[in-house]
Amino acid sequence: MYRIGHHVIDKQTILAPMAGVTDLPFRQLCRRYGAGLTVSEMVTADTRLWHSSKSRSRLPHLGEPGPRMIQIAGGDPAMLAGAARQNVELGAQIIDINMGCPAKKVCRKAAGSALLRDENLVTEILRAVVAAVNVPVTLKIRTGWDPEHRNGVAIARIAEDCGIAALAVHGRTRACRFEGRAEHDTVAGIVDAVSIPVFANGDITDHVQARQVLEYTGAAAVMIGRAAQGAPWIFREINQYLETGEPPAPVDRAEKAETLLSHLGALHRFYGERRGVRIARKHVGWYLDTLPGGADLRRAFNRLDEPGCQYRMLRDYFHHTTENREQAA
Repeated sequence: MYRIGHHVIDKQTILAPMAGVTDLPFRQLCRRYGAGLTVSEMVTADTRLWHSSKSRSRLPHLGEPGPRMIQIAGGDPAMLAGAARQNVELGAQIIDINMGCPAKKVCRKAAGSALLRDENLVTEILRAVVAAVNVPVTLKIRTGWDPEHRNGVAIARIAEDCGIAALAVHGRTRACRFEGRAEHDTVAGIVDAVSIPVFANGDITDHVQARQVLEYTGAAAVMIGRAAQGAPWIFREINQYLETGEPPAPVDRAEKAETLLSHLGALHRFYGERRGVRIARKHVGWYLDTLPGGADLRRAFNRLDEPGCQYRMLRDYFHHTTENREQAA
């Protein structure tokens, strides 16, 4: 159990913010499977860009159970402060600042993990955002700019001094992007250096790794990103293992079918027919990658352009594969 401001979180699993992934339907699904906290997709601090359909789908927050944690990104202190205020007006209960994204298009604008090179600017941003809102502000960072400049501990101390309520650390530098293995030595050093909750992120793909990282770093929680794509039950598995020490039972096909079809329907309802069909291809593909015959089914699924056709194809797939298993038995 840990606190972010006055919010008490009783699970040691958090869904990481991922652009194009952690939309409202996916966050709700991960909460259903036990994520103690979920973070929205990154929202630009430039409010002039909030009129696009993509931004509009990321902004309404009031329909989501709390604490509602919204991530903003940018490099201008005043702009970030203004974006934080507007997100709070829209229902955000925790503001998270992105200083961890390694994407070139983000770093070119002196945002995301590019900010780690300028500790003075980091200080200005954090002070401005914390002063702008009456809700907790958190920060997501990497361990540094590159392997020769791992200044994560220094940034963490700045964050705590500026009033940041919690800190998530991805165990790679900006230069590493997603290559190689995440290292958690720096995360452990940050935990030792500050008193605010620290969340360990990077290459945590199952319940065993989650416990190992928590024990090694002393972090308050693990933040799960790509491992949750197509497998939202990972939060339940980790929670169960941490609480009981018992390895989780494999997820059966009936539950996978129910989860996938429920997720598909939620995407169609949230985005509408045209966008929902298109966005579903990505999410459904992650589930199918782990199923027998999934590659062929994914190619066929991606050719469909109507919600009903998408639903029927998946329903029929699970019906037929279950029927074939029963006959073989």
